[in-house]
Amino acid sequence: MPLLEVQGLVKIYPGGVEALRGVSFSLEEGEVFGLVGPNGSGKTTLLRIVATLLKPTRGRVVLDGVDAVREPGEARRRLAYVPEEVGGYRRLTGLEYLSFVVGAFLSARGASMREVEEALEEAVRLTGLSRRQLGRRMQEYSKGMKRRLQVAWALAVKPRLAILDEPTSGLDMEAGYELRRVIAGYARSHGVTVLMSSHNLFEVEYLCDRVAFMKNGRVIDMGSPRELIARYGARNLEEAYMSAVAERGAA
Repeated sequence: MPLLEVQGLVKIYPGGVEALRGVSFSLEEGEVFGLVGPNGSGKTTLLRIVATLLKPTRGRVVLDGVDAVREPGEARRRLAYVPEEVGGYRRLTGLEYLSFVVGAFLSARGASMREVEEALEEAVRLTGLSRRQLGRRMQEYSKGMKRRLQVAWALAVKPRLAILDEPTSGLDMEAGYELRRVIAGYARSHGVTVLMSSHNLFEVEYLCDRVAFMKNGRVIDMGSPRELIARYGARNLEEAYMSAVAERGAA
């Protein structure tokens, strides 16, 4: 049984804007699945529906056997969501922020104090930030430093599903490389399933087991990066996407 099943998702916003037009796919445990498409293709709407922050107009989302539309509270206990917008509590230090979000997430799952402490220690390690940096208030942090905190806690609590919207946005080349390595490693070694979006096609090609090409609220093609590149006779995933749009994505 797939860990995540998305069936016929439709989302129509007020005014008749169709953000999603019947999107379906499934994810296996430990899989890294990427959503690729331009702004307005429906990626963020899709992630927010799976994260239970939006309700679909029609369709189903089943996460680990739980109907996420009908039982959003139960679904949230199984997932962690990192939005593209970098937030955080400006007056908290980085360490205080990690302690707060890790503690809140794991307490809701009934974790012991020891489990919370171990997850916090792991989150600190995953940030790649020094203790001095973590002791600074978040109002002093760059976008990249905040992004590191968010992805670190989302992985450290070991959710059944980690939803990452543009996970390396704002990171420099070295930090982005390290974070991609961490995401891939967690999926493999801890069975954390990852649903992510990215405009960085190199990142998607490196990280993802499978990719969904999106355009105008629809999935126009899907497969492993290697399959998609071969299908369109492309040199890389970017060329494959552009070919898919030319062939299938005009509507």
